[in-house]
Amino acid sequence: MPDLADQVAAIAAEAGALALAKWRTDFARWEKAPGNPVCDVDLEVNSFLRTRLEALLPDAGWLSEETADNADRLSRDRVWVVDPIDGTRDYIRGRPGWAVSVALVEHGRPVIAVLDAPARGEVWLAQAGQGATLNGHLIHVGDRRDFAGARVPTDALPKIDSDLIPVDKPNSIALRIAMVAADRADLVATLRWGHEWDIAAAVLIAAEAGASVSDALGQPLDFNTPSAQAFGVLVSTPGIHQAGVERLSERAYRLSQ
Repeated sequence: MPDLADQVAAIAAEAGALALAKWRTDFARWEKAPGNPVCDVDLEVNSFLRTRLEALLPDAGWLSEETADNADRLSRDRVWVVDPIDGTRDYIRGRPGWAVSVALVEHGRPVIAVLDAPARGEVWLAQAGQGATLNGHLIHVGDRRDFAGARVPTDALPKIDSDLIPVDKPNSIALRIAMVAADRADLVATLRWGHEWDIAAAVLIAAEAGASVSDALGQPLDFNTPSAQAFGVLVSTPGIHQAGVERLSERAYRLSQ
């Protein structure tokens, strides 16, 4: 496993370098649906990752934001779960809040995770049971126990959450989750149906750094599911996770229906 993780990290680094070389240049961009941007670099990085990762583990299935889904993955013990550029909005706008996100999921659980964020000079890596690192240094979640005053990566907070503290928010949800892992934030929560490729790598990094991880309803997250979706994500320091579930419960149950 350690050798495999290093190989995955090397492939993600090549993908990140490919994306970085075209960042802030004149590339094609469009919307797959209103509010859902994509660019030709997403597709190029996706193709590169698929070729290299499938060669690394030919028996593994494939799930990616930029590839049509194939139910064949459900019969595989191991599946690559990939977002070639998580945070495409920031990538298109020339902002650094994007990353290449790669996870290897085994029997429904991430076991290797890499976030390569070259515009930020960051490489996040985790292996199940082996801890998490940022640029080769072990990281650990903070020890906050009081929900009030928790740091949240967000542009703005609703009035009901005005006791929280907003901090810098990259567009990439994976990088926001990683901020909790590195004690740069205390809480990240989403209240919508989202895709597994957005969070698979990041939640392993967070969990291996000691964070508590669940969906928005406080339930465990599963991966390589038929829908490839989960209702939200809640990642926090262990001391405030239950308080986070309780704070969000009414909104989460209403929006999940």
